[in-house]
Amino acid sequence: MDRQVDKSHYAFSAYMDKQRWASVWHQLDEVLRLRPESVLEIGLGTGLFKAAAGAFGLDVKTLDIARDLNPDYVGPADAIPLSDKSMDVVCAFQVLEHMPFDVSLKALGEMERVARKAVVISLPDAKVVWPSTVKIPLLKTHRLTLPHPLFRPKDHVFDGEHYWEINKRGYSLDRVMSAMHDVFPGYQIRTYRVHENPYHRFFVLMPE
Repeated sequence: MDRQVDKSHYAFSAYMDKQRWASVWHQLDEVLRLRPESVLEIGLGTGLFKAAAGAFGLDVKTLDIARDLNPDYVGPADAIPLSDKSMDVVCAFQVLEHMPFDVSLKALGEMERVARKAVVISLPDAKVVWPSTVKIPLLKTHRLTLPHPLFRPKDHVFDGEHYWEINKRGYSLDRVMSAMHDVFPGYQIRTYRVHENPYHRFFVLMPE
């Protein structure tokens, strides 16, 4: 796979909006819950996850094809240059859609090979929903995610970055989940959308 964007793509004012910050919170929350001693992040982007994780005592190594981002390892996600079960957790946030679907499945297989405890990823979900929050004083806050009643899957057109997205035509959530089960036999898969940023859908994959 060739590099798609320049380092300037990750400039704070252009890239790190409040919705993306919410997703970073979930990245940290999911990985910290696993209490790993070692973490591999594929596609380091801004480097924010590694920096924030380090503040909480996590040892995060990074893998990327872009040398100027200064990853710990240079290489492709579908051929990770690490030995089997050499990292507790392997994660990739908004990365796998940047490669054709069949290549992304190979990358998932590599993540499963390298991870001892779990694989944590997020992917774009194109299904339109309306997140709502109802907060009443002295009562519990309720968060609702309402589906758009007129949503219909559309064809995905390669935009120079994304080759596919969940809930585009041909990439239903059921199909993506089925493909993941094929790559991760015997694993439990938990998935959810970030309430503050429903375009990002998380998956936590762990051996049963």
